[in-house]
Amino acid sequence: MANFAELKDGFISNVIVISNDDIDNLPFPESEPVGQAFIASLGISGEWLQTSYNANFRNIYAGIGYTFDASLGEYGEFVAPLPVE
Repeated sequence: MANFAELKDGFISNVIVISNDDIDNLPFPESEPVGQAFIASLGISGEWLQTSYNANFRNIYAGIGYTFDASLGEYGEFVAPLPVE
């Protein structure tokens, strides 16, 4: 399965899962634009970034409320929110 996180106003607002068949069974990063096109073909708009459930790329699995920093790592990284004290 391929996981995609919606980046909205600088924060992750949604995470969805699509079939590996829908990304042509490609590895990241080649899979990301294929997945983005598939999501758009469903009529779902927005900026979607691929995230790894096993944290194999982009540092950690993106969750709602996380942010994305494009300046980190080769492909950018998701950043967890700071804990509330």
